[in-house]
Amino acid sequence: MTTNSSPQLWLYDTTLRDGTQREGLSVSIEDKLRIARRLDQLGIPFIEGGWPGANPKDVQFFWQLQENPLKQAEIVAFCSTRRPNSTAATEPMLQDILAAGTRWVTIFGKSWDLHVTTGLKTTLEENLAMIRDTIEYLRSQGRRIIYDAEHWFDGYKHNRDYALQTLEAAIASGAEWLVLCDTNGGTLPHEISQIVQDVVKVTGKLGTGDWGLGSRKESSQSPIPNPHYPLSPEGAPPFPIPQIGIHTHNDSEMAVANAIAAVMAGAKMVQGTINGYGERCGNANLCSLIPNLQLKAGYSCITEDQLTQLTEASRFVSEVVNLAPDEHAPFVGRSAFAHKGGIHVSAVERNPLTYEHIQPEQVGNRRRIVISEQSGLSNVLAKARSFGIELDQQKAEAREILQRLKDLESEGFQFEAAEASFVLLMHEALGGRQKFFEVKGFQVHCDLIEGKETSNALATVKVAVDGKNILEAAEGNGPVAALDAALRKALVNFYPQIATFDLTDYKVRILNGHTGTAAKTRVLVESGNGRQRWTTVGVSTNILAASYQAVVEGLEYGLLLHSQAEAAVKASS
Repeated sequence: MTTNSSPQLWLYDTTLRDGTQREGLSVSIEDKLRIARRLDQLGIPFIEGGWPGANPKDVQFFWQLQENPLKQAEIVAFCSTRRPNSTAATEPMLQDILAAGTRWVTIFGKSWDLHVTTGLKTTLEENLAMIRDTIEYLRSQGRRIIYDAEHWFDGYKHNRDYALQTLEAAIASGAEWLVLCDTNGGTLPHEISQIVQDVVKVTGKLGTGDWGLGSRKESSQSPIPNPHYPLSPEGAPPFPIPQIGIHTHNDSEMAVANAIAAVMAGAKMVQGTINGYGERCGNANLCSLIPNLQLKAGYSCITEDQLTQLTEASRFVSEVVNLAPDEHAPFVGRSAFAHKGGIHVSAVERNPLTYEHIQPEQVGNRRRIVISEQSGLSNVLAKARSFGIELDQQKAEAREILQRLKDLESEGFQFEAAEASFVLLMHEALGGRQKFFEVKGFQVHCDLIEGKETSNALATVKVAVDGKNILEAAEGNGPVAALDAALRKALVNFYPQIATFDLTDYKVRILNGHTGTAAKTRVLVESGNGRQRWTTVGVSTNILAASYQAVVEGLEYGLLLHSQAEAAVKASS
């Protein structure tokens, strides 16, 4: 819980640069712009946009933001120090940084002597000169500097004195933030805490001249983004004493824990990515860091209203980058507040604190009651209530639904991932399942031509609507696609809203593989109408029959939603 007196933390998002280094993740200019504006809306103060000049896409990205700036966030350009044995003023890549037109620039430099001598193949002194020259040049061009100390923790552990000299060089030349990077992701929280405490202590001696910088006072210049604040206020030192930041990677599954440890030790900026996207095992996940730091540690990161947008922002980014959301992600995952065991559900119904560490609504998520063969009557009652169906636990219908659920799951059905099918099951048990149509039968014919990678399929379906039989056929690039197309073709004249339904996901699982090609198959079909998504399930030893069950119920549930929406509109008018 934050208050007006809560200590401020500055969030720095690097999804658009570090996050895009994740294997299998690729974004267009339009994708990057959409994500940047969503992060701006979320209240992230620093958004790293990429490395201008590294590729044409990043150049265009920064140009477009110059034309249409973000509302509150500072867009940040990213770049390395100049190359060895050159000058910053003649370095072409720094000209691209200036052309990007950002007020803030993040420069990364080498902290580990091993990287200096082996990676850069230069001397330790030249590396210090590269840091100083680059930052001084960008400062002379009116830029404010965040210095990312790459491989900081490994460098500190191998050669503390030299690692601290690299920070001294950054401070002396005008860096306003010193961000300590666990680039290899191998440091543990207790090490992070000890090292950050040491850095905070050492940088706190700046005013005493212990680093050979002379007597300095903290500048009144704001170390935070403020477009109305002049770069060098009259009477102020040329730059303020820098603040400490943290940048962690997840190679040891410690990125979030390490970032929190650094904050507890004195760091004031946290760098990370939405959903923890990043190279190798990823970066610190802002979707976990923000609620942990704000709701539990008492820091102020974003407003309470913005915090309620966190789940939506997480899913928005995953959709834009075309990666399936992590359903079990803390705070923002679909299963983060899902309850399956009957005893758990009964307790949560009485008091959510029994099994929930925060209120789901604080991060824009919601509680879910999961239905499965492990469910008790409490699960069924709570799930029915969430869909507007009131069941009386004293009546037989509720226990009949529970028994039917357990019987079907023993046959291979899975309703915890197919809530739409469970809703239809409840309506049927209560005698209220609306018959929009009836499938009389279907046939599917496939042509597999040798030498061709794709096959053609033709499906024929016979359905009845209001006593009228309709026979239709349609082609598809596979039997399920053809069957889906034929059903839609047969029904769309009666239910035009079907044209807005999409089959968005199709999953198949073999349930008893030891029986070979006679194995039972479970099919999950996800459908949507542009506003909602729902999942249905089918099970059979025949994969086409299982697919047919799931596809038909997907259409039926979509029609049920439409019918309920129309009824609600009529009732309100």
